[in-house]
Amino acid sequence: MRARFEIEYTLNTPVRVLYDRLSTPEGLSEWFADNVTVDGDVFTFHWDKTEARARLIYARENKAVRFDWLDFADTESNFFEFRIIIHELTNDTALIITDHAEEDEIEDARDLWDTQISYLKKVLGVTE
Repeated sequence: MRARFEIEYTLNTPVRVLYDRLSTPEGLSEWFADNVTVDGDVFTFHWDKTEARARLIYARENKAVRFDWLDFADTESNFFEFRIIIHELTNDTALIITDHAEEDEIEDARDLWDTQISYLKKVLGVTE
């Protein structure tokens, strides 16, 4: 059974810069995958000798991006989403990631996102 989980990261960077890294093949190639190509609304993510395709199903400029995995269409929970929020009190920019994993693999999935976000922080020049 796949379970939904969310992780929040504080990334003090301009929203526009962050959104570009989440929504374009060029931006995603900088931190998420080795290479990303796009054909219409289908993004192909390349890692070493592996690739996976996802359809961009939702994009709200500077707010959110959602991708639906095409290669895992046999499950209901086959999307991942990036949401950008600004915390009112601190004015911090935060990235909220929604993803899905098997119950016993959630911790591994969180660790993988932590690694990917550390790459994103380097690309953005964000310090801890």
